[in-house]
This record gives sequence, structure tokens and C-alpha cells, in this order.
Amino acid sequence: MGTQSPRYVYTQLQRIAQRARKSPETAFTSIHHHVDLALMREAYRRTRKDGAVGVDGQTAADYGANLEENLRGLLDRFKSGRYFASPVRREHIPKGDGSKTRPIGIPTFEDKVLQRAVAMVLEAIYEQDFLDCSYGFRPGRSPHQALDDLWVGVTKMRGGWVIELDIEKFFDTLDRPSLRGFLDRRVRDGVLRRTIDKWLKAGVLEEGVVTHPHTGTPQGGVISPLLANVYLHEVLDRWFVEHVVPRMKGHAFLVRYADDAVLIFSLERDARRVLEVLPKRFARYGLKLHPEKTRLVRFLRPGRTTRRQLPSSSGWESFDLLGFTHYWGRSRKGTWVVKRQTARDRLRRALGRAAQWCRKNRHKPVSWQHAQLVLKLRGHYAYYGITGNARRLKSFLHQVCRLWRKWLNRRSQRRSMPWDRFNRLLQRYPLPPVRIVHSVYRQAAKP
Repeated sequence: MGTQSPRYVYTQLQRIAQRARKSPETAFTSIHHHVDLALMREAYRRTRKDGAVGVDGQTAADYGANLEENLRGLLDRFKSGRYFASPVRREHIPKGDGSKTRPIGIPTFEDKVLQRAVAMVLEAIYEQDFLDCSYGFRPGRSPHQALDDLWVGVTKMRGGWVIELDIEKFFDTLDRPSLRGFLDRRVRDGVLRRTIDKWLKAGVLEEGVVTHPHTGTPQGGVISPLLANVYLHEVLDRWFVEHVVPRMKGHAFLVRYADDAVLIFSLERDARRVLEVLPKRFARYGLKLHPEKTRLVRFLRPGRTTRRQLPSSSGWESFDLLGFTHYWGRSRKGTWVVKRQTARDRLRRALGRAAQWCRKNRHKPVSWQHAQLVLKLRGHYAYYGITGNARRLKSFLHQVCRLWRKWLNRRSQRRSMPWDRFNRLLQRYPLPPVRIVHSVYRQAAKP
């Protein structure tokens, strides 16, 4: 087993991590030899097998049919410089309320495997550099950890002034020369860097035409989230922690998940100073803040007063992050607490998908529909089931029941199914009740 086992791969990556931790200012010039056959096997194991196919049409099953030979050939081309990155196939998925779409790049399966292998090596280095305020697409970190730390921070601060940050078309406008400069600080291995450049320059296939954008990294590629984290680590995280916070009169902290971020300040004056310089900071690196979605929110606890408030500071507002709306509300004991509920656009999107699914599958057996709906509801609860969100979860469950009944009625020309009959069907095929999966009180009770 020796060099073939996942434990061997873990040991190799730990050695890289230890070197990176001991030498935070050192740039690695020779690490591509760590991408060996054992790492390639592990990268293949970690790569999703049910994803959409790339421009070559090759599925994971096709690639796995001759796995050893394919991995050896890919590894040889990678190290010899003969590796060729295929263009990514671009698809568009609904965004927000469905009126807009988000472009997603789909690499070939072979490119996904190699990107995963390179990302594993780079992660071992950059996980020693990334700050605690960053949560997105990092091993051992989740959206709910970001939400919990935001909740704890805002509660301790008793509210404050929140800058909702929205970067316009981040993955499309990321400045490649700046990214290369950031990578130079830690990774100068020629084989790795040339391969990364090949992915950046591979081009995009859309409607039969291949284009080669000069900016950005394809959103959807395995390597893209890591490159995005490297970029925003320098542009936002380090700048905020090392240069902004020491200049503030009050307390301030940042929570970032990929390209979504909120900056929280205890003083309005500090928040407005930072809001004024943020566009200049991002423009320096080719990025633009959305003029309407980037905003300053007064998020003070109701009843709290400040000595100096601007005339425009009346009223308490809410803000969104990671699909949740954060707002002040009364607890069962009557005290003011920070509450979270499913954001309206996310709720509309989820119900829209449920309606589309029920319509498409209305003629399938009821037992099969029930089993699938159970999985979908449990998946919804697994993400949105947090403390204080029970009302929105119950609303979602109720609307899903209405949608299921509506499309069961369309199975034939018979008379509409009355609610008492549908309720009897629900007794036979019960849908899972609302469940709070992520409780702040359970988290607080942990030692």
C-alpha cells in the first residue's frame, strides 16, 4: 500500500504545510514533484463523478474505465509540459429571482482531476496564510461557521454599521497580472505556474464559438475558488486586517465567503471612511463594486443610541449574507437578539425549482415523488434549518405541499383533489417536519 494510500498523500501534504508555516515569507520554487501518481489517484477520488461533461463529452465512467493508464498519461504530460488545457464549456444558470443568469464554466473531466491535484498542493501552502475571516471553499470550513461567527461578533458588539460588499462580475473581471503577482509571493514553481496559465488562457466555448477573455477565471472550474481566495486574501482580507482595523476608532471585523463579504463596524464614522475608499481599493486591482448592492446598513440594536448620528441614520435595517436575512427581533424572553431567516429571493428560487420539479414529474408514481420530495426537503432543512428560521421553513413546507397537490391535480381531467383527500395522502406519504439542524444554543453549550 505504502505510496499508494491516501495516508501517504496526507503525509506529503502535511510536510508542505509545515514548511509553509515555518517560512511564511518563502516562495516555493520546486514542489511539482509532489504531484505524483498517488496524489493523482486521490484527486480522482475527490473529483465529483456526476458533474456535467466538458467539451470532449467524456464522462467520469469513461475516464475510469482505463483509469491507471489515463492518470499516468496525464501526469506525464503535466510534468513534461505537453499537457493541453481544453476550453471550458459555458452554461448559464438562474441567479436570484430567475431574471438574470450566472455563467458557469465546465472543464473536461481530465482537467478537473489535474486541477484538483494542483489545488491540493496549493491548499497545503495557502491554508497557512489565509486569515480566520475567510470561509469560502476552504477545507474544514462551511457557510454555517461563517454565519455563526458573524452572529457572535454582531451580538457581542450589540450591533453596528454593516457594509454589504458586492463585487460586480468578480470571476469575469479578476485581473490576471495581479493574480500572477500574488502567486509569485508563495509559488514560483515553473511547472505549476505554466499549468495555471494554461487554464486561465484555455478559452470559453459558448454556442459553438471559442473566445479567449483577457481577464477572469472560469467560474465553475475546480481551481477557480482557490485562485479567487488567493486574490481576495491580498485585495481585501490582509488589507482590512493589517491596514484598516488599526486605523479605526472603534471595533471592526470582516466575514468573507468566496466573493461575498460583510464588514462590520461599531462606529458609523469608521464605516463611512472605509466605504469611501473601498471602490478605489478594488479598482486598483481591476474590480468594481456594484453601485446599488454595495451599501451601508444601520444595524444597531433597537433602543441603542449613539452620541453622534447623521441625519440619514434614522431607522433600523437588515442585511443579507449567504442566503439569510439578518435582522433584530425579540427573543422569547423579550430581549433584542440578532435573528436570521431565509432571504426572500432564495425562498422564491427554491419554490420556483420545486414547482418546476413537481410539474415535470407529475405523472411519476406518487411513492417515487414522495421519496424525492423527502430528500429535497431534508436538503433544504440541512442548509436553512438554523435558529430563528422556523417560520420561513414552515412556510416553505406549506408551499411545497400546495405545489405537490396542484400538480397531482393535473395528472388527469378528473375533479380537483380536495384538501381532506390530499391530507389523507400525506398521512400515507408524510413529508418531513421542519427541523432546526444548526442551533446557536447547541453550539454555545459545547465545551
